[in-house]
Amino acid sequence: MDAVSVYQQNTVNTQSRGRLVVMLYDGAIKFLRQARQCMDANDIPGRNRYISKARDILFELNTSLDMDKGGQIAQNLRSLYNFIWRYLGDANLKNDPLMLDKVIAMLDDLAGAWRKITA
Repeated sequence: MDAVSVYQQNTVNTQSRGRLVVMLYDGAIKFLRQARQCMDANDIPGRNRYISKARDILFELNTSLDMDKGGQIAQNLRSLYNFIWRYLGDANLKNDPLMLDKVIAMLDDLAGAWRKITA
């Protein structure tokens, strides 16, 4: 394992759960911005790749919810993550950059809320 990989692994392993959620949101936003650029460039394989990466992050966020302890908040997040996951699939099929912009805005709002909680 190279030094960069060790550093990245240590960064993830030493973060609080809330900070990890923010990192996941930030990663999804980054991938969706890249997908948006691919849409603008008519790069279909790139668009597919980056939307798929963002959907993988949403899947991870969804499966990591503690439905027993999280109560109504966890249920609401699950519904939202499921909606966004499907919506991104539609955005990909329709090649619609405005749909990506809407998801980026939603995830940015969620990341901001988590930043306030974990500050």
